[in-house]
Amino acid sequence: MAGRIRRADIDELRSRISIVDVVAEHVTLKTAGVGSMKGLCPFHDERTPSFHVRPAVGRYHCFGCGEDGDAFQFVMAMDHTSFQETVERFAAQLGYTLHYEDGKPQEETSGRLRLLEASKAAEAYFREQLLTPGAALGQRFLGERGFDLAAAERFGVGFAPASFDALKSHLRGRGFTEAELLGAGLLSEGQRGSYDRFRGRLIWPIRDVAGATVGFGARRLADDDKGPKYLNSPETPIFRKSQVLYGLDLAKRDIARGHEAVVVEGYTDVMACHLAGVTTAVATCGTAFGVDHIKVLRRVLGDVSTTDTRALGRVVFTFDPDEAGQQAAARTFAEEQRFAAQTFVAVPPEGLDPCDLRLERGDDAVRRLVQQPRPLFEFMLRRIVAQHDLETVEGRVAAMRRAAPVLQSIRDRALADGYMRTVAGWLGVSPEEVRAAVRQTGPRPTPGAGDAGRPGGAPAHPPADVALGQLERDPASRLERDAVAAMLQQPAVLGRDLAARGASAYVANPSLAVVRDGVLATLDAFEASDFSERVAQAVPAELVPLVRALAMSPIPQTSKEGVTAYVRGIVGSLVDRDILRRKAELLGSLQRLGATDPEASKRLQEQLLALERERRSLRAE
Repeated sequence: MAGRIRRADIDELRSRISIVDVVAEHVTLKTAGVGSMKGLCPFHDERTPSFHVRPAVGRYHCFGCGEDGDAFQFVMAMDHTSFQETVERFAAQLGYTLHYEDGKPQEETSGRLRLLEASKAAEAYFREQLLTPGAALGQRFLGERGFDLAAAERFGVGFAPASFDALKSHLRGRGFTEAELLGAGLLSEGQRGSYDRFRGRLIWPIRDVAGATVGFGARRLADDDKGPKYLNSPETPIFRKSQVLYGLDLAKRDIARGHEAVVVEGYTDVMACHLAGVTTAVATCGTAFGVDHIKVLRRVLGDVSTTDTRALGRVVFTFDPDEAGQQAAARTFAEEQRFAAQTFVAVPPEGLDPCDLRLERGDDAVRRLVQQPRPLFEFMLRRIVAQHDLETVEGRVAAMRRAAPVLQSIRDRALADGYMRTVAGWLGVSPEEVRAAVRQTGPRPTPGAGDAGRPGGAPAHPPADVALGQLERDPASRLERDAVAAMLQQPAVLGRDLAARGASAYVANPSLAVVRDGVLATLDAFEASDFSERVAQAVPAELVPLVRALAMSPIPQTSKEGVTAYVRGIVGSLVDRDILRRKAELLGSLQRLGATDPEASKRLQEQLLALERERRSLRAE
């Protein structure tokens, strides 16, 4: 087992990694002023972006939950990897050879990376097998559904031979251990030992948002296969079905660009949609659409609350009209409030799923399906009303009572009023009767209420470290906070003289005063690109989070000239305030002296004149 990775290798990798590229695999980032980008935090559920990335310093910081770090820490937090595993993964991606403290170059990768490599090798094997005569059943299945080999290649579709250990033998020959193949979910264990989990089935690779193969979905083909219709990979260190959406690696850029996602029910539906031009389609992998899927999708959508409905994204769900599809719609509706985006339902005609719809009616029919959906609220309300006999008073009252909680849950009150009138029309009652039923319904709990990750709110318990939001809100504290942040972020813009004067100015807030002292102690490196990190190393450990939060705080300007004016202006205001404080102290001393010591009075007056000249000079600048 290799020892610790050399520090020089870690620093070299860090210099080669773009934190924007790393974060953008999970978060849709937008420009937030000079040298800063922002998006929805991947670590807690939120509706307005508080997650900031500063490429120049290679760090991220969330002003909502306090998460902070560099590219390595981001991947460790997202993928639950150790530091060594994360460094080794980046090294493998960049083709960089690591060295360890024993002096030997990298000879083996970490456990998680080995599982990813095993899955990648298995995908390649399955894809090769699809082209063999033994895969005739799989080839016919694809052809009957309108997919040629080019489509199979595009989505990485493969075939698992009907063999007890064909994959196992192949990958063991490639150097993978049986334990690694079991850990990746490629083998299962029985009384006679391990065997291939997937046999005689069509295979779809399931990839994470970054495009790494983490699991597989397998479709039964032969009549004598007594297993389930679809067999997926088990839960493994690299595959958690509740956190993965099939096709997201292919759809993410178009989802982020168009702020629209289409959620379908199966692998072939995703293929059909993409081939028909609906390139924002994704699907769950053997589980119901849930909270974790929403978190993943919202980050890619850039799903942000806004009063402008034109700026909201769209999420379109397709459900089969059968009972199972209706139940899936109800489960999805239960979590709908977690989206800021507008949610819709597209019900295929005559019970056709998107794959069959494309096969029978062509690509245009698939595009029309998702272009003309019904709002999810309307879909659910119609479903409720349809379950009651509206020819009777009892049926109408029961339908109204069942619809009331749905109407109560609509956040947009104007929209809620509109649906109340609509439901009243369906039931043949007055809108006031429906409103009365809604008033009798208690408020619907906010999804996730009480959780640190509840949407649109701050964590239930703020982080223990010192956060910007915990500083006093009076103008004096805001000035100190903003000036110290400017000194941390743009010391070179200030120049050595103004930076030194700002770092020596009086700061009343104790925490900010310590950070200011760190700036002063590090001033010799004020032109360094990692200046804020050097300041973080100079302050006590408990104030490091505050330094990093200040260093990530957005500057309210976008142009280079605007940033220069703002930074010099805010630091100048802090210095100006300090000059006034010093003048007040000198005037007090002068008054106390009176006529008892003319020489001392003269010196104090000279100091007062010097301060006034300094103040005028500063304001002129």
